[in-house]
Amino acid sequence: MKRLLLSFFLVSFCAFSFSQSELARARADKEWGYIDNSGTWVINPQFENVNEFSEGLAAVRNGKEWGFVDKTGMFVINPQFADANDFTGGLAAVKTGKEWGFVDKAGHYVINPQFENVLDFSENLAAVKKAGQWGFVNKEGKYVINPQFDKVTSFKEGFASAAKDKKWGFINNSGMWIINPQFEKVGEFVNGLCIVRQGGDWGIIDKNGSYVVNPQFNDMKDLKEGLVAMKKDKEWGFCNTSGDYVINPQFVNVLDFSEGLAAARIGKEWGFIDRNGSWVVNPQFANVKSFKEGLAAIKKGKEWGFVDANGKYVINPQFDKVRDFNNGKAMVNKSGNWGWIDKTGSFIINPQFPNAFPFTPVR
Repeated sequence: MKRLLLSFFLVSFCAFSFSQSELARARADKEWGYIDNSGTWVINPQFENVNEFSEGLAAVRNGKEWGFVDKTGMFVINPQFADANDFTGGLAAVKTGKEWGFVDKAGHYVINPQFENVLDFSENLAAVKKAGQWGFVNKEGKYVINPQFDKVTSFKEGFASAAKDKKWGFINNSGMWIINPQFEKVGEFVNGLCIVRQGGDWGIIDKNGSYVVNPQFNDMKDLKEGLVAMKKDKEWGFCNTSGDYVINPQFVNVLDFSEGLAAARIGKEWGFIDRNGSWVVNPQFANVKSFKEGLAAIKKGKEWGFVDANGKYVINPQFDKVRDFNNGKAMVNKSGNWGWIDKTGSFIINPQFPNAFPFTPVR
């Protein structure tokens, strides 16, 4: 009997834990709450706005003020802020009056409100704006890089892009220019490479600021699966990280490679090409999304469905809107309401929510 009870407890606990491992934000009428994978309300709709869970807490707006709840819906930090971001690295940016600061998970200010604007912590530094200029503080609120830049992005791979006098460059975590400001626009570093625009043309630099692909393209997208979508004159193609054409410019538009295929448009119709530029799925769709988990959303006429990598319909067009598959399920909109389907097209959660967001892990 004891073993039976213990087994029942473990199964129940695991089932409860699994059901709480992902939650989705959903709206009923005008109020927001959170649902589990079965569509059951775990936190009843009661808030005017909500963020997704991050580090075990979610920012929610009650009335005109933001606070933070745990995954049972209990307030851990009572509503008191004019605005709030997600927790990152144990701290969350919050706004009191017109100024931003950072609180810990007990709601105590670790960095008092004093900034005009902030970005979340990344690589232990947060960008902050003071007197119209951006700098970076550590988790004690001390300036590591004094405010001096017109614009910045968060640190990634040890670099942050920063703008001075309308030119972009890159700084290290001491605020030293590693790549002097000289670019009109920049992307972000991916595997040590970054797209940049100089003199109206796009190219690719390495972390030394040296061009690995000289500026020559009218537009570029970020590096994905070893290839970069680039536009020459009015047509899109793909090059490698040396700038060599892998797929000659010939398309009206393209999406980045995903799962070995890229969406490409000829005339008004979209299809999918492989890395040789050969059509794997001929152009026939009014719109498409990239492949995720083996399926791509496609629009035929006015309705969306899903095809496999051979272009075969797995889920026939029937939805008004769709989102990509994630962990075996996809959001779909039917007659103005959102629900979720599995990879056979069967409803896991019937359409019933006027607005909702994808499921995300609750950590």
